[in-house]
Amino acid sequence: MFPEFPDQLIDPDGFLVLMDRSKDMINSGGFNVFPADLEAVLTSHPQVSEAAVVAIPDPEWGETPLAIVVAEGIEAEALRSWANARLGKTQRIARLEIRAELPRSEIGKVLKRELRAPYWEEAT
Repeated sequence: MFPEFPDQLIDPDGFLVLMDRSKDMINSGGFNVFPADLEAVLTSHPQVSEAAVVAIPDPEWGETPLAIVVAEGIEAEALRSWANARLGKTQRIARLEIRAELPRSEIGKVLKRELRAPYWEEAT
């Protein structure tokens, strides 16, 4: 009736443990920031073709949003300012990087863990 789950997905109390997706949410200064909201604003810019937002460590806020975008013909700081003008105060993007492409899995999903990893390795 119910699907079988590997043992590592069930905690000692019998609850299902979420893997990876919980890391997508950013806890910045006690506020939950959802990357999808920020990505929607970024991709609404006509010069942005793709966007991914991940949490990076921040000494003051705990975590802060980093936007990594595929865009042409716009400077990173100009795009960050444009997006922040359209976001709430608690959602503002702290850093923005422009890249030629985003890392993807074999099925085409953006690999946010690869985007996030270098920043968390530096912090430890």
